[in-house]
Amino acid sequence: MPGMEAPGERLRRMWDRLAPLPGGSRLFSRVLGRMVPYTGSIGLHVMALEPGYCRAELADRRRVRNHLGSIHAVALANLGEAVSGLAVLGAMPPGVRGIVLSLEVTYTRKARGTLVAECRCEVPDVSEETDHEVESVIRNGDGKEVARVRARWRLGPVKRS
Repeated sequence: MPGMEAPGERLRRMWDRLAPLPGGSRLFSRVLGRMVPYTGSIGLHVMALEPGYCRAELADRRRVRNHLGSIHAVALANLGEAVSGLAVLGAMPPGVRGIVLSLEVTYTRKARGTLVAECRCEVPDVSEETDHEVESVIRNGDGKEVARVRARWRLGPVKRS
């Protein structure tokens, strides 16, 4: 449907406007957290955003820790899903929508310190509903992988009501 704004188009415009400003990426991240409150609960900081790519940091602080002194498993899942969503949404053309159907998280080591999550993907041509898998990788400050989050997205044309 020509002329319909893609869900990620608003995010990309906001990123393009804010990111070059001093503190702009932090402001973008705060606005994102207000738009998506559960994602905002972990306080991620989006560092890079372009169609099909997102990189974000998660600071190690008490609010995201578990009883073992490392970053909670669900905070890692939230981070990986958010990064995959920004990458996928940012790559979707007008008239296409997407929703996560499933998440699979593999934890490879305790997560401590500032973490960096990245997702790079391509969105297929979508003329009918299709499932599309993307993967986010989360690394610690030493560059060692702490988790992988595989998200299966259902993509499809926006339905007119």
